[in-house]
Amino acid sequence: MNARSSALPVYIQTAEMLIREIASGRLIDGERLPPERDMAADLGIAVGTLRKALDDLVAKGLLERVQGSGNYVRHNPDVAGVYAFFRLERLQGGGLPTAKVLDVQRAEKPADLPQFGRSRDAHRIRRLRLLSGDPAALEEIWLDGHWASEIKVGALSDSLYYFYRNALGLLIAQVEDRVGVSVAPDWGVPEFACGPGDPTGYVERWSRTAEGDIAEYSRTWFDPDRARYVARIR
Repeated sequence: MNARSSALPVYIQTAEMLIREIASGRLIDGERLPPERDMAADLGIAVGTLRKALDDLVAKGLLERVQGSGNYVRHNPDVAGVYAFFRLERLQGGGLPTAKVLDVQRAEKPADLPQFGRSRDAHRIRRLRLLSGDPAALEEIWLDGHWASEIKVGALSDSLYYFYRNALGLLIAQVEDRVGVSVAPDWGVPEFACGPGDPTGYVERWSRTAEGDIAEYSRTWFDPDRARYVARIR
């Protein structure tokens, strides 16, 4: 598990990975996790960091510690992690989301965007999205300029909603996704297997505050050979 300046803290990454593995069914209810030292070694993290992540899962009701026996998975569909709104998974399920920022600019909203927000300007963030290190999608996010005068690349975390909440005081409370097919844009990078004009999965998203204001609009092109869109209804 790689540490980067833009990454979430390692214990949060670990906890989120496990939350997604449980939600996808790759870790089943009642399953016993490997011994902590073995698990930490497999993940390439310190035992103390792993225990901090496991403590988070215990607090969320997703893990039960049995003295002298081990840690047992407890499925809880009502638990929402940092990536509660992130819908892309590996074909086999789960996968830890990370991101490589390609470009950040403040610009006037182009004519092809739907109307949203309070400002004529927006911060355009382009990223390569990875799932457990595997390039899976291209993202173009437009954050309404009302929420920040400037956004620096180094300040962004893998989860933009985490960054919005902690750095900007912006809480995304609900999203609307429209899923379809499209073709990859012309600003992609070699790591993304779909070249310009190749068919991709496609997601448009409107992200709203608790008051219902649209703070962000985004477009995601994902490689159907590496990722799928999953929405679990409960």
